[in-house]
Amino acid sequence: MDKLLKGKTVLVTGAAKRIGRAIALALAERGANVAITYLVSQLEAEDTVRDLVAHDVDAFAARCDLRDPESIQETMASVIEEFGQLDLLVNNAGIFESEALEKISADQWDAMFATNTRAPFLMAKAAYPHLKASRGRILNIGSLGGLHPWATHAHYCTSKAALHMLSQTMAKAWAPEISVNCIAPGMIVQGEVEEAYEHFARKTPMQRNGTAQDVAAAAIFFATAPHFITGQLLAVDGGLGL
Repeated sequence: MDKLLKGKTVLVTGAAKRIGRAIALALAERGANVAITYLVSQLEAEDTVRDLVAHDVDAFAARCDLRDPESIQETMASVIEEFGQLDLLVNNAGIFESEALEKISADQWDAMFATNTRAPFLMAKAAYPHLKASRGRILNIGSLGGLHPWATHAHYCTSKAALHMLSQTMAKAWAPEISVNCIAPGMIVQGEVEEAYEHFARKTPMQRNGTAQDVAAAAIFFATAPHFITGQLLAVDGGLGL
């Protein structure tokens, strides 16, 4: 594996499991030192750190409540104290929930936006001076749901649509020092696939659902592509959104 990111430092939020873990491992495989955050998945985070350092890089996990600005600031300070720099922020952490539109409560709405939209804003703001100094990058993980309305996921879809716009706004506001891009995964599955997910696979032009590794490959593209590429939204959906 080419060590294209050797000497770089990255922070991936919500990377104890699933897509975040796959992204963190792909970055470590290419030589980056990696910090990850978790909220309740401490054991999984510790397992992920062990797998990261197996790639001969430095890594650590920090518990961070992304709903708490103070916790975000403390996490950013720990990353800088440990590594001395930050080159890439991956805002991966997010929550997902199904609910009929007319039944969504104000608390459900606010909780969705607190994690999916407000937290990436606050984390990016905390990272801003460090990324500006390193001419670094931000990668936000949006969703196909932010591009297409899903009737039983209104709060989720709206929060991700807002994240897409936030990504483009940051790209414009923080250029030329910082490039900002966004990935919108489609139906991503791991392990055994339920019949409901097979239905999506049959609807997908590529005739399968996506994997966390598909998203991680897109993340590597944005992490290593020319810095000139900014403000882009890439759907990783096998054509499901067409």
